[in-house]
Order: sequence, then structure tokens, then C-alpha cells
Amino acid sequence: MKTVMPILASAVALTAFASAAQAQEWSRQDSGLYVGANYGYLKVNGDDGFDDNNDVWQGLVGYRFNSFLAVEGGYADFGSYGDGIVNADTDGYSAAVKGSLPLTDSIEFFAKAGQLWYDTDYSVAGLTGSSDNEALFAGAGLNFKLSEQLLLNAQYTWYDAELSVDEIDQDSDFDTNFNQASVGLEYRF
Repeated sequence: MKTVMPILASAVALTAFASAAQAQEWSRQDSGLYVGANYGYLKVNGDDGFDDNNDVWQGLVGYRFNSFLAVEGGYADFGSYGDGIVNADTDGYSAAVKGSLPLTDSIEFFAKAGQLWYDTDYSVAGLTGSSDNEALFAGAGLNFKLSEQLLLNAQYTWYDAELSVDEIDQDSDFDTNFNQASVGLEYRF
């Protein structure tokens, strides 16, 4: 019995040390820099002819603090939309807070919310101009792990955009919502 106790104590200590080392390794893998790109469908819902469907693409860079929290910056090109008389072309930069919830070893749910700073070039009945503005946005989606570092995602994002057209009227603001459904890849360093 005297020889079994030191062996048992050593085995417990080694197991505890190995578990602590593995937990530390997992926490290192769950934090760090990542980059991503998304491509998808954009539905523009707006006032006075600013309704349209379009392609959208987006580039992202972010930093994960742990498995649950990240900050993310991005660039999005929403493309051209309109009805011929009323046309616009919008792109912008974003910053967001992103929360993730691992569902399984290979799938995680995420939600994000943030601010979009965007520029719109527009043409309304031959009058052209440009508008700089900002909007809040929120989104949610799923990440599917393809490897330890590469993930495939599917997401939906809603942007509360507004277009100010000063050339027509001093207070011409068109409420234009962008609804984005996209797929993309994320690479974690």
C-alpha cells in the first residue's frame, strides 16, 4: 500500500498537469487574429426607387480574445442598385463586437453588432452627388470548422442605412435598409 500511494499521487499529478497544459493550449487556439471574406446576396429596401437586389462582397479582419468574444473590422462593397431613374453605389467600413457560442466541436453560432461608415454615390433624375453617413448593423450566423484554422460561414446581416440627397431638397433623407445573406471563409492564425 505504501508503494501504491506515491504511484497513485504521481499519476494524479501528471494527469492534472496534462489537463492544465491542454486547457492552456486550447485557450491559445481560441484567441488570436483572423481574416475572412464573404460573398452574397443583398436586398436593398428603400424609399423612392432605391429597391433592388445585388451582389455584395466583404473583407474582414478580427481579433478573438477567447472562444466567446471578438472585435472585427471590415470593408463591404454593396455595389450599384436602383431603378434607372434613381441609382446609387455604396461601400463602407465597419467595426463590430462579435460573440460566439460553440455548439459542437465543429459548429459555432455567432452574433455581431456594430457601426458602418459608408459612402454613397447617387444619381436621381440626372442629378448626381455623394453622401457620407453611418449606420448601425446587426447580424448572426454559423461557422463550420473545415480544419483547425479554416472555417466556412453562413450569415445574415441587417444594416440600418440612410441616404441624404442634398441636391434635391435640404432635408431629403431616404431610409434604405440593406439585408445581406452571405457565405464566406475565415482563417484563424
